[in-house]
Amino acid sequence: MDELPVVVIGAGPQGLAAAAHLAERGVDVVVLERGEGPAAAVSEWGHVRLFSAWPELTDAAARRLLESTGWSAPTSGCPTGAEWVNEYLAPLAGVLREQVRYATTVTGIARQGRDKVVDGGRKSQPFIVHAVDRDGNEFRLGARAVIDASGTWGLPNPAGSDGFPALGESTASASISYRIPDDVSELAGAHVVVVGAGHSATHAVLRLGELTRRSPGTQVTWLLRRGSATNVFGGGLGDELPERAALGSRARKMIDEGLVNLVTGFRVAEISQEDEALTVIAEDGREVAGVAHVFALTGFRPDTEMLRELRISLDPALDAVAGIAAEIDPNIHSCGSVGATGARELAQPEQGFFIVGVKSYGRAPTFLAMTGYEQVRSVTAQIAGDHEAAARNELVLPDTGVCGGSGDFDDNAGSCCAAPAPALVQIGLRPVAVG
Repeated sequence: MDELPVVVIGAGPQGLAAAAHLAERGVDVVVLERGEGPAAAVSEWGHVRLFSAWPELTDAAARRLLESTGWSAPTSGCPTGAEWVNEYLAPLAGVLREQVRYATTVTGIARQGRDKVVDGGRKSQPFIVHAVDRDGNEFRLGARAVIDASGTWGLPNPAGSDGFPALGESTASASISYRIPDDVSELAGAHVVVVGAGHSATHAVLRLGELTRRSPGTQVTWLLRRGSATNVFGGGLGDELPERAALGSRARKMIDEGLVNLVTGFRVAEISQEDEALTVIAEDGREVAGVAHVFALTGFRPDTEMLRELRISLDPALDAVAGIAAEIDPNIHSCGSVGATGARELAQPEQGFFIVGVKSYGRAPTFLAMTGYEQVRSVTAQIAGDHEAAARNELVLPDTGVCGGSGDFDDNAGSCCAAPAPALVQIGLRPVAVG
């Protein structure tokens, strides 16, 4: 089996970093990417500025590989997704060259000659990766180990609060988006709804709030499922990533200025459509009417269909790798105190198979690029037989400045550290103090 390559699925930040680590260790690697170029998913949100700075966005082995070609690492500022691709990820893929195969969709992974049920001789068999190329031709590729870094970009969560599409959501799909918008000028003068409480939703709210400032007839309503907005605005001065803190501060300011109407405890049950207008209806019967467009930015979930013939262990609540679920569960904390998530924590019942990157976090929203780089450093060391390096913890995460999980989902309880400060929230056009 040692003569077979390690197959990495996905040529995004973690997939390319894994390939760099394996190449540095002299391990044969093949990266399979469904997009037409490197980091295809990142390119789709290239207009969005990251809140991590350049030093947190490049991997050590990748830097060493690139620097051998005369490349210099950017040292300051927070790039957009497009800049991340153009100045780092695309050059890295260029150095790896033929080790990366584009327009290749992985359809399944299994042990050779054995489905999920069979025990006999399982560990001694190589992995077989089933894939389809750009021309629709099916092929199989043997592998000594497989690293799934395929991400979650292709499977956004719906607007419906119970995890399924709301009634009418599919019918109204032409007026619903699941990605952060770029140019929102065509929505000037319209009523726009944003559903979600994470950074993607905040990005969208900021773009739409600026549109309201330019076009006063525009109305933006921000719907939160949770009962309090306390943690939505981030940790402020306590956040060690200034750009992340700035997101929340800017969003709070727009609400205070009346540019955005924030509604809490609103769990979408139905989206009805009459002519061109939508009405968003909550589980408790409240309605937001006269809506032209909805941005449902409620996170993503991993697609595990291609893993159905492997024995894997995922957390039943988060769909995250079981070994790291307790560290990242947003119901428990959001403190930025996540421990190392290396080969030991990421190990699966199927020896030699690892899920890394944002996909390893399942539905948890707290992933940072540097966490993924530490994952692949440890996992690739384990695959290469360097168990001492695999066991090391080289991860230091910046604090979020927020302590507390989503215990405030049904009430106004907030931080696990201290009582939350009151926040001024606008419901409709009437200011209401909560907290």
